Amino acid sequence: MKLNDTVIRKFRVAKVFKENSDKINSIDFYANGETLISSSDDESIVIYDCQNGTPKRTLNSKKYGVDLIRYTHTVTTVLHCSTKVDDTIRYLSLHDNKYIRYFSGHTKKVVTLCMSPIDDKFLSGSLDKTIRLWDLRSQNCQGLMHLLGRPVAAFDPEGLIFAAGINSESVKLYDLRSFDKGPFTTFKLNQDKDCDWTGMKFSPDGKLILISTNAQVIRLIDAFHGSPLHTFTGHTNNKGIPLEASFSPDSKFVFSGSTDGKIYCWSTETGSKVAMLSADHPGPVQCVQFNPKYMMLATACTNMAFWLPYVDE
Repeated sequence: MKLNDTVIRKFRVAKVFKENSDKINSIDFYANGETLISSSDDESIVIYDCQNGTPKRTLNSKKYGVDLIRYTHTVTTVLHCSTKVDDTIRYLSLHDNKYIRYFSGHTKKVVTLCMSPIDDKFLSGSLDKTIRLWDLRSQNCQGLMHLLGRPVAAFDPEGLIFAAGINSESVKLYDLRSFDKGPFTTFKLNQDKDCDWTGMKFSPDGKLILISTNAQVIRLIDAFHGSPLHTFTGHTNNKGIPLEASFSPDSKFVFSGSTDGKIYCWSTETGSKVAMLSADHPGPVQCVQFNPKYMMLATACTNMAFWLPYVDE
């Protein structure tokens, strides 16, 4: 089964989970698509089995809170940010619910966290106007960049370069092997006056960069030339929250949540809206991701919803 406009319009909520008492602030699929992990403002981490459609287990992080949860390259360990005590990034073993390492350095809330697709490096960006490069094996920061504004960052699918979005107006591309020499290219975009960039992702094929904001606009640019390709609109964001937008695994579609509880989908080729999918989300849908291996979409407000294409008999 291949993703196309018709298949996307047939997506329906197959299962709703009500494991959380407060909003789910981030989700992440493991690379093989078999499990999904979520972090919530209720200070819990929930692991879901995507094949059986069941919650596997719940861990609590009452002491530090939990935000921006990310799988590493093993299904038993994750990184997450904190919502209280301090702005340390924590490396957690899910197997025994113990911390392996702490990554200290940021002095304000961490707003972007991404794992390298190929090795143990990861990037973090904070409201302290810095981006830091780390390695899971060392608590010491491997690299530090001072910026002029709020950062967003992302690795390309090959893990050789990363993009940093600065001040909601420019995208800088860095080579990981020599990033201390500065960016090898900079794309200047029209500044979004009414909103901040809150998320950045490379498409799975590496050709596109998606920039999500805390307003009713999502931008798509060419990853090689920085030229603006499409601006996706139509969803609502009247609360100024960082709604996540994500690619389908074939890079042909973009999905986003909305404060009206619906899911919107656009074509990356034409820029046109493909579908508006209705769910029973009672609150703003902050998290939206497509499973990397299976024909399944996950969306979250306080509830977690798993979507599958409804096939006519």
